[in-house]
Amino acid sequence: MSQSPILITGGAQRLGRYCAERLVDDGHPVIISYRREREELDALRALGIRTVQADFSSEAGIQAFIATIREMTPTLRAIVHNASDWAADGGAEERGEMFEHLFRVHMQAPYLINLALRDLLEAGIETQADIIHMSDFVVQKGSRKHAAYAASKAGLENLTLSFAALFAPRIQVNTIAPALIMLRPDDDDDYAERARAKSAMQSVPGPGVIWQALRYLLDSPYVTGTTLPVDGGRHLT
Repeated sequence: MSQSPILITGGAQRLGRYCAERLVDDGHPVIISYRREREELDALRALGIRTVQADFSSEAGIQAFIATIREMTPTLRAIVHNASDWAADGGAEERGEMFEHLFRVHMQAPYLINLALRDLLEAGIETQADIIHMSDFVVQKGSRKHAAYAASKAGLENLTLSFAALFAPRIQVNTIAPALIMLRPDDDDDYAERARAKSAMQSVPGPGVIWQALRYLLDSPYVTGTTLPVDGGRHLT
């Protein structure tokens, strides 16, 4: 019997891409969503990863994505909600539109996808099925410049509790909440030093720590409704 695929939204770059590649290394079929075409997708497709363009900024775009996934596969092993937008609040004329955008990407898309694809997860159960939401450390403290982002990620963490109760015992639902994990290519040494100083562990660890957290949740048969922090002790500083 062939394995059911793992679906990762926002899987074309950074953490999503890294986890998709490691899942392939472990022998899992993988489907990812991406927002726009980029060079990295060719390498992912060469690994056998199936790719779906998706626009989660509207309900119509979310529903179109759901329909495409249902056409691609009759079963799923897991859904990893990694699609995200680190968007600042913006000016007065932009705030309402930006809040709605972040609500759709971080809350409405996972909400609708989880409900619509529940039967695919249940149909694919061999040992277990999982939904994993990718949240953010910022939920714990808020943000002066990213208030809408923080609020929508907090809403995603709350959805974890609701879906964990609703889908138990057949589907486990959990959250991973990272702090800064990776630097960007244009981050200078001064920024890197300040970033390291924010955590008790004094490091920017790279994507391997998220892969370890994801692997733990996929392997554990007795964890649901939890938020797993991967933040290097940010709450201690």
